[in-house]
This record gives sequence, C-alpha cells and structure tokens, in this order.
Amino acid sequence: MNLSTKILIGLALGIIAGLELGAEGAGFAKTWIGPLGTIFMNMIKMVIVPLVFSSLVIGVTSLGDIKKVGRIGVKTVAYYLVTTAFAIVIGLAIGTIMQPGVGLHMAVDTAKVAAKAAPPISKVIIDIFPTNPLEAMVKANMLQIIVFSLFVGTGITVVGEKANALKHTIDGLAEVSYKIVGMIMAVAPIGVFGLITPVVASNGPAVLLPLLKVVIAVYLACLLHAVLVYGSMIKFLAGMGFIQFIKGIAPASLMAFSSCSSGGTLPLTMSCAQKMGASKEVSSFVLPLGATINMDGTAAYQGVCALFIAQLYGIDLTASQYMTIIVTGTLASIGTAGVPGAGFIMLTMILTSLGLPLEGSALIAGIDRILDMPRTSVNITGDAAVTLLVDKSEKKHAEAEAPLY
Repeated sequence: MNLSTKILIGLALGIIAGLELGAEGAGFAKTWIGPLGTIFMNMIKMVIVPLVFSSLVIGVTSLGDIKKVGRIGVKTVAYYLVTTAFAIVIGLAIGTIMQPGVGLHMAVDTAKVAAKAAPPISKVIIDIFPTNPLEAMVKANMLQIIVFSLFVGTGITVVGEKANALKHTIDGLAEVSYKIVGMIMAVAPIGVFGLITPVVASNGPAVLLPLLKVVIAVYLACLLHAVLVYGSMIKFLAGMGFIQFIKGIAPASLMAFSSCSSGGTLPLTMSCAQKMGASKEVSSFVLPLGATINMDGTAAYQGVCALFIAQLYGIDLTASQYMTIIVTGTLASIGTAGVPGAGFIMLTMILTSLGLPLEGSALIAGIDRILDMPRTSVNITGDAAVTLLVDKSEKKHAEAEAPLY
C-alpha cells in the first residue's frame, strides 16, 4: 500500500472519529488524540530548517552558473505571481456566482478579530536579509534562511575547489535530512489521524451550517483553480498528464490538507516532485521559495471571502474594486511572505483597500481552520506544478545550448 493511500485512510478514520466524538468529545480529542498530530508536526518542523538550508545550498552549487540561478529565480517568481492572480479571479467568479453572503443575517462577534496592519514593503525587503543567520534558523524565518542559503551556495560556487569540503559537508547534511524525512513519513497516517480528529470534533456540521455556502465556495474555487490552471500548465507546458500529476503529488496534498502547513509539508513535496521527474537542483531551489511566497489557495480564498463580506453588508463592488482585489491580493502574497497569520493579513489588506467593514472577517475567523485545509493543499500543489514547469523549461534551455557534433 502506497503512502498516499495510507494517509487517505488516516484522514478518513480521523473524520469518522471526529464526527463520532462530536462537540461533547472535543476535549477528549484535543487531550488524547491531538498530541499524535502535534508530535508528528514537531518532528517535521525539526527537520525543515536543515533540509531547506542544505537543499538550497546544494541546489545553487549544482546549478553552477550564477546566471542560471538568476534565470530560474525570475521564472519561478513570475509563475507564482501569475497563478496567484488567476486564483483570485477564480475566487471572485465563484463568489459572484454563488453569492454566499446574500440573504445571510448573522451577528458579528468583533472580539474574534483584531485589525492587523501589513508590514510596509520597505520593511519586508529589509527583513529578508538576516543580521544573524543562526538566529534566523532558530526562529525558522524561512525568507532569511533562503537568502542566506543562496549567498552560501553562490559563495561556494565562486570559490570553487577550495570550498569542496564545505560543499560535501552540506551535501551530507542534505542526504541525512532526506533520510530523516523518510523515517518521519512512515508514521504520517497516524499523525494525520491525530491532526484531523480534533478539528472535525470541534467544528461539526451544526457549527458549519450557517456558513456552509462560504465553505463550499472556497473549496470549489480551490478545486477549479487546481483543475483549470494547474491542469493547463501541466498538460501544455510540462508535457505531463494531469491525472499522473495528481497521483504524484497526492501524498503531499493530503498531508497539507491535514496539517495546514506548507512548510511542514515541504519535505514530502520535494520527494513527490523529484519522483515525478523534477531534478533535485531545480526542486531544491523552487520548492522552498514556493512554500514561503506562493499562496494560490489563499488567494482564491481571499476572492471568495472579500465578496462574501461585501454581500453580507449589502455593498455592491465596482469593476475598479474588483481589479483592486486582484492587484492587492497578488502583491500581498509576496508582501506578507513569512509573516505569521499571512492569510488573515492579506484579507484585512483587501478589506481595507476596498473600504469594507473589517468586522466581517470575524465570521471567517470562526471557520478559518476548515478553510485553511483546501487552500494549503492547493498552495503546495501549485509549488509542485511550477517546479515541473521550471524544470521542463531548464531542460529545453540546456538542449538548445548543447553543442551539435
């Protein structure tokens, strides 16, 4: 039995157990079942920093040419921004068609939400450069770790032979990290069971019913984005069947759905992408970056939720306001990268830019964990799709530059 099947079984058993326990058993689920998921996620988080650092460094040194690093970086960020914009458009389309906020009358508990200002773009740029790389690793500041890793990899490449000992040491760290990930993944089904059971027990059907249209709209938007956008990209640009791609990324997607953590799923995403044919060099560069800045699922969620709140308060949005949502959401996916609660900050940015009542996001906060599951799954699926595209592009570039003899 393959890993994705085992994870799916763990997920299904967790849902069944959560429904059986219900709200009355939520305390039991959190106290006695939840720790299984917490321990599993702690083990994953334990290996993320050494894995990202070593993988990125070896990825850069394996690429060799500094110009190649820059070329891949530009392609990666461009793909991430374009797919994010498409995701917001799909979210807006679903919100317009389904109208989840129309006719809904609910009391808003403003105590559940507090306005959070997005950091200024100047601060975001300054903060990606670490003053102390060890501190960045201790705090798991992924953007700073990525920048430091790129500098180390570039330095090793420029120094050349004298830095071979350091390169081999970091390469050894990468291989050890991969092996540890394999050990942790052996207990993934148990971890998934522990993660999902308390969530289902705490958020039963009765709690979700008033906001069911929002939940369905977000899930549908995420599904359509995966099928339409990723399906087209994989079929026409990467030359791979969509079903083959979905089967290949399934273990990581299910893991992301259960854990709601792109970073926590990163080791498994890397393994899945490489099994589908992506080179270790490209996947080691593109995926850590995607786990930090790519938020396609979150962007689709923003589009739906912004319209839901506008409809809830009876506010009709203009064409220019729709465009504001697209532009703000796309840029915010980069501007809030690495910031805790990035999805919520993105939503408050959009609401503020439109002049919509911030209090409406309190309703979303109540079901955020349920909505976080599909958007995280789509986020990492997008990371894998872009990795395959960039890898295919680089292989074509290498063939075009190969000398003819």
